[in-house]
Amino acid sequence: MNNQYELSCVVKDYLSCYYEILDCMIDKMTKAKTGCSISQNFINQMIPHHEAAIKMAQNLLRFTTCIPLQNMANCMIAEQTESIECMKEVLCKCEKCQNSERDICLYNRRFDAITQRMFDEMGFACADNCLNANFIREMIPHHEGGIRMSKNALSFCVCPELKPILCSIIESQTHSMHEMKRLLCKIMRK
Repeated sequence: MNNQYELSCVVKDYLSCYYEILDCMIDKMTKAKTGCSISQNFINQMIPHHEAAIKMAQNLLRFTTCIPLQNMANCMIAEQTESIECMKEVLCKCEKCQNSERDICLYNRRFDAITQRMFDEMGFACADNCLNANFIREMIPHHEGGIRMSKNALSFCVCPELKPILCSIIESQTHSMHEMKRLLCKIMRK
């Protein structure tokens, strides 16, 4: 944490829960069951990523009074919940879409690089007494990671049922990320 002054009790409570959620996400994503299907691997890795976003948004909603951020958090919860349901629906079909050992190796190398960057950026996001700005600075690398993970999966042969889900993740998280960046600029100007 980059603090030049004491954090408020509210921010400390928020951050304590945030870091718990982050640690759980890292653990579940890195220990996700993987095999010979990039489609299956992606789903098993992305579900904990989405679950963490839902919990982080719920954590924010306990504290924020910023209406645009409340709307964003509620939208994030709805979109990520729907995406999890869609991934669970296609998981059985996606297990059957097998990839070569070479492609699995390349996918995993890229996945590891993407997630390590995301974990580092989320873990070291600037934390100060502006709780709303903290959330945005934490979620931008989370969304960037989700976009990169989805694009990584799309660069290989994946289950046809997974492709629209990947495209939806890229589109919704790109849109949400741009909204968060605009809101962060407004918050920081106040």
